[in-house]
Amino acid sequence: MPLAAAPLAPRALYQQVAERLREQIFNRQLEPGSWIDEMKLCAEYGISRTPLREALKVLSVEGLVTIKVRRGAYVTEMSKQDVSQVYHLLSLLESDAAAQVAASALPAQRARLNALHAQLEREVHQRDAFFATNEAFHMALLEMAGNRWAQQVVTDLRKVMKLNRHHSLFKEGRVASSLQEHRDLMQAIQAQDPELARQCMRSHFENGLEAAA
Repeated sequence: MPLAAAPLAPRALYQQVAERLREQIFNRQLEPGSWIDEMKLCAEYGISRTPLREALKVLSVEGLVTIKVRRGAYVTEMSKQDVSQVYHLLSLLESDAAAQVAASALPAQRARLNALHAQLEREVHQRDAFFATNEAFHMALLEMAGNRWAQQVVTDLRKVMKLNRHHSLFKEGRVASSLQEHRDLMQAIQAQDPELARQCMRSHFENGLEAAA
């Protein structure tokens, strides 16, 4: 008689702490460049310093936190060079994914992208919702391209991009421009034109970087 499988352990405390810290960083409750007061957070979360420090290590690997010897942990602050480098890498990876999807996406996958794009159209005047759907669209494209390593890298880069104080979509008029770029990309994908899709995505990131500068 086979042995019963052991029950799965609940998510480790440090992972829950890391997720809560991420939310505070993304919501600007912890500002880029600010020192992370470990004692204050331990009291706020009702935890010891061990899970907090493990969580900070996780966020350090993700690039969201910078740990300085004998000075503690700080929320990472993005320089102009950092922003430029992140956009460059995202452009390379996501333009390649766009070309792959244009060349080989199944009808159901195209329908899924169409649905996400239609949602973006509806949310053009709802910035927070537009942000979330925009990210879902880009990650769906990566998933359909089928390169899990690219997905992993882009996921981490997009976390870091949220640290930028001058996010491209904050600029007046950028949401409307971004939406038009998505329309152009969708036309290229529907036309099954890989090189046009690649160029559309590159232009999308070039314009985003210009707006974020």
